[in-house]
Amino acid sequence: MEAELVALASTGAAALVQQMVGEAWEQTRGRVAAFFARRSGQDVAVIDGELEEARADLVDAERSGDEEARDEALAEWRSRMRRALRNDPEAAAELRALLDELKGTEAAPRQVVETHNTMSHSTVHGGTVIQAGTVGSINSGGERAG
Repeated sequence: MEAELVALASTGAAALVQQMVGEAWEQTRGRVAAFFARRSGQDVAVIDGELEEARADLVDAERSGDEEARDEALAEWRSRMRRALRNDPEAAAELRALLDELKGTEAAPRQVVETHNTMSHSTVHGGTVIQAGTVGSINSGGERAG
């Protein structure tokens, strides 16, 4: 197998394991299951179950400090990705596209902004007061979020 495909499989496995223990897993799981199902001939639900089982093992291992479990998961999914890439020439392009999309699901650092307002009966005059940091794509400063 080409060195490039071996590297792609390693990168894919690392991204998958990272996603498994991250907050964006629910957004990712179905797409990853479909990727493997197309290459293995297995039902998507079967792969989905395997992914969920692997995720549960990783989360438990992370809580208990078991670093070997992460290495084992990496090895297992690297091997599965290598087989998928070896068996289907179109898999590499799909995996690259999936990895590009996964980069967008990585949690961006959250910005914490404190706002202090003082309201009194004369200011509100019996009306409703709403304070919000971000609503849709508009932030509290009135600028468009980008």
